[in-house]
Order: sequence, then structure tokens, then C-alpha cells
Amino acid sequence: MIVPIPAVVASGRMSETDQPVFGLASGLELRPWSPDDAVVLADSCQDPDVQRWNRPGRLSVDDARDRIARWEKRWRSEEAAIWAIAEPWGGSPVGLIGLGDVDLVGGSAEFLYWLLPVGRGRGAMVDAVVHVSRWALEDLGLHRLRITHSVANAASCRVATKAGFALEGTMRSALLHSDGWHDEHLHARVQGDAWPE
Repeated sequence: MIVPIPAVVASGRMSETDQPVFGLASGLELRPWSPDDAVVLADSCQDPDVQRWNRPGRLSVDDARDRIARWEKRWRSEEAAIWAIAEPWGGSPVGLIGLGDVDLVGGSAEFLYWLLPVGRGRGAMVDAVVHVSRWALEDLGLHRLRITHSVANAASCRVATKAGFALEGTMRSALLHSDGWHDEHLHARVQGDAWPE
């Protein structure tokens, strides 16, 4: 007799709730993107570091509004959870963090993140990764989270390491960037891993 393996997280666990808002120690907050953020999202695609490591393409303001609307739909369909890293009380975004490739049945998801120059150097990204990780593992109930990044992206590697994501290895020639194929580091955190200080 074959015993079916139950879903790690029941369907509806995300979609039946509002996306949470988190305050960060840096004074920034994590909140859902709003249509009013479309200009910042479109402008972010012009930042050389965002463009180099995240491959967002070019967005018009209308394209950015459409993307923000898709993020809301992807929350409701339990496929992704994308937050603005923003100045508090509805202030302007200075970055993005999210979980893509959300698999509630299998219990996993993958991080994506970037910061604009105004948000860098404040320790915000490590704090944001830890907050979203705690929500995903403790509140939502996922089992495994992963971060992948080009081996040439030292800043992303520092974020992953400081946020307590163990380096599990290198995936060869794993992602095509504008300058060619990059090897990618794979970091992960699983239920029960110690949280960073």
C-alpha cells in the first residue's frame, strides 16, 4: 500500500491571510508593494548593480504597475511573496525582498532581493532576510529556504552567510547574466537551524 505524503503547508495558508508588514532594526519596514511605488520600481531597473545581479529588464511605469499587480495575484495564488523594503509609514521603497518559487506542498521557497544605493550600508538586507525567514519557517510552516547568487556577487554572499544560510555548494554555469554564464552559490536554511545573533 502506498501512503501519500501530505503537503508540508496546507493550501490556503497564504492566500487566506493578508501579507504581513515587518519593522526592521534599521528603521525601515517590509510591506507589500503598492501601485504608488511603480515609479521607484521602474527606476530601480536603471541601477547598475540591480541590473547586473537580478536581471530585471527595463520597465516602464505602466510595466511596473502591472508587475506590482502580478505580485499581489501571486500572493493570492500562493506562488510568491514580494515585499518592498521601504522607509516607514508608507515611505518610498529602497529595495525589494521576496520569496519566489514557493512550493507549499514540498515546503520550500527561494529568496530574491536587491537594494538601491540609498538603502545600502544600513544592515537592512540581513535583517530583512531573517524576518522573512522567520515568517516563512515559523508562521507559514515551510521547511527549507534557499538563496542562490553568482559567485562573483560577494555582497549577496555576505548577506546569506550573516543571515544564517549555510553554503551548500556551487552550481556550475547555472545562470546567464549579461556577461555570460555564472557559477552560483547555493545557501540554505532549514527548520531547526540556529538563528543568527
